[in-house]
Amino acid sequence: MRRSERGFEAAIFLSRWLLAPFLVGLFCSLLLLIYRFVADFYALALELPRLQWHDLVVGVLNLIDVSLVANLLLIVTFSAYDNFIRKIDPADHPDWPAGLIVVDFSALKEKLLGSIVIIAAVDALAWYLDLEKLSDTSKLGWAIGFPLMFVVSMLMLAVADRLGRRANDKVE
Repeated sequence: MRRSERGFEAAIFLSRWLLAPFLVGLFCSLLLLIYRFVADFYALALELPRLQWHDLVVGVLNLIDVSLVANLLLIVTFSAYDNFIRKIDPADHPDWPAGLIVVDFSALKEKLLGSIVIIAAVDALAWYLDLEKLSDTSKLGWAIGFPLMFVVSMLMLAVADRLGRRANDKVE
């Protein structure tokens, strides 16, 4: 291989570190989500004596949404770091959850889509519980259809992954 090609490949390989500021930004986003969670929890606690049961459940569902988005950020951050910047050796971190540091592309797709489905489903449930307060109930179809679209996508990806694994097994 010529020297110019090796230099170009080295530059491309080193460019993976350009992802680092994005990962730092995702980490900072976690701090923003913590602030939002605490602020929403505090507001919910102050309103508790005046809240109807449905309003309390909707408030708790909103807290669940914030925590699910934080989980999604962690999955993406660890996966991006492990896949593109530097491999994380589980032996160096025996107390870290394996599902957080050993995430291949197939598992990442499942976790991302699963998290998005759950977030959308929680939002749809919160929207449904507030149905009597909303004047435009035609949006309920969209609120239900959106998570279902992701469920169908997950099923299609699972079938494609299974067929791909089966084809790879036959080749080997």
